[in-house]
Amino acid sequence: MIAVSACLLGYMCRYDGKNKKNRCLLEVLESDEIMPICPEQLGGLPTPRYPSNLLGGDGFDVLDGKAKVVSIYGIDNTKAFLKGAHAALYKIRKNNITLCYLKGKSPSCGAGTCARLCAGTDKRAETNFIAGRITGVTAALLMREKIKVKSIG
Repeated sequence: MIAVSACLLGYMCRYDGKNKKNRCLLEVLESDEIMPICPEQLGGLPTPRYPSNLLGGDGFDVLDGKAKVVSIYGIDNTKAFLKGAHAALYKIRKNNITLCYLKGKSPSCGAGTCARLCAGTDKRAETNFIAGRITGVTAALLMREKIKVKSIG
């Protein structure tokens, strides 16, 4: 079983109430059992919701209490992001999952770099990366727990 950000699967769970369905990822994973996760919803945040940003560091810093997750209107969502990250970890551990595909550029799911699926002829190729992306709270927690995280644009 593989965990995947629910928005990448077509669930309308993003902050804006939309999704980021990734047809190429769905093709790659068509023979796999998939568990959708949305850490922000697991943390109790509504959909839609105000977008949030990491403030003072990345997801690792949030886990260490050195940074926060704050909405564009100044609402501190740090507790909800931490709760969602730990809820996602619980579900992933409960299902013995060792690989997650998470939505890149997210303060929750972003994982440092983003693979571009369908960039070439081999959909499973992982050689095409975009550098300089953020590492979100859930991605940081999963990485610390030795779960492999792949960030999808």
